Amino acid sequence: MTWPLEKAPLHGSLGRACLEVDLVAGQSSVTRAWAVNPIKLLTPRSRGPSVWTYTSNFGGGFVAGDCVNVDIRLGAGTRCFFGSQASTKVYRNPELHPCRYSLRAEVGAAALLILAPDPIQCFADSIYEQRQEFHLDTSAGLVLVDWLSAGRTARGERWAFRRFESRNEVFIGGDRLLLDSLRLDPDDGPIAAAYRMGRFNCLATVVLAGASLGDQAARLVESVASEPLERHSSLVASASSLGQGAVLRFAGTSVEQVTALIARHLSFVRDLLDDDPWARKW
Repeated sequence: MTWPLEKAPLHGSLGRACLEVDLVAGQSSVTRAWAVNPIKLLTPRSRGPSVWTYTSNFGGGFVAGDCVNVDIRLGAGTRCFFGSQASTKVYRNPELHPCRYSLRAEVGAAALLILAPDPIQCFADSIYEQRQEFHLDTSAGLVLVDWLSAGRTARGERWAFRRFESRNEVFIGGDRLLLDSLRLDPDDGPIAAAYRMGRFNCLATVVLAGASLGDQAARLVESVASEPLERHSSLVASASSLGQGAVLRFAGTSVEQVTALIARHLSFVRDLLDDDPWARKW
């Protein structure tokens, strides 16, 4: 799934990136990796029990009209952590040229993809559209973190962007397991209004998919369900079971609160990757 060239914006850059991981002599190994401006791929761990790759952007984010397509392929039995070097900024865009990001991942038999970038940070008057599509083998697993912050709140830019859209689709064995779509647009009412984002400054969706993560998904749903509800809490969480996985949603008054909650609930990831990807990052 990519943004068609004929529909690419007239302004900004059209970037692409590709990552392929295969099992070589019993180790997950990067066999192909390349990127075209404005996106870069950094691979500090290209071989081992798991591969670790981070995206980076020239200038730290998207400028008006940037369009980026990312393709990921994980071969059978491989494991990969795919994150970002820092939060992705979507810069001010007075002429309202949308920034677009698409990602398509194919996850082979018994392979595992942990896709957990830092949150998107949309500046005032920016537009960001994201599409992510995941195709899993019946024995593969996926952990997805998709989240955003309210923007540059220290500068008074709280939910001040022009539009934010994110759409995630997960397929297992060719059958759609999940279609999750979020759209925040002030045309539908002030985003910061009490009945919309209200007091919260960070919103996150976490998806676990695949039979290989069934036990972890069930434990997470049970754990979230057992947490007490507090009136006017600064942090709220919900969890729903899927046929093969779970969807968790978090909202907090600060990115730091949501960060800590995600790291706690996904603590099992360090055993799957043979290391903790958040120990030195958050």
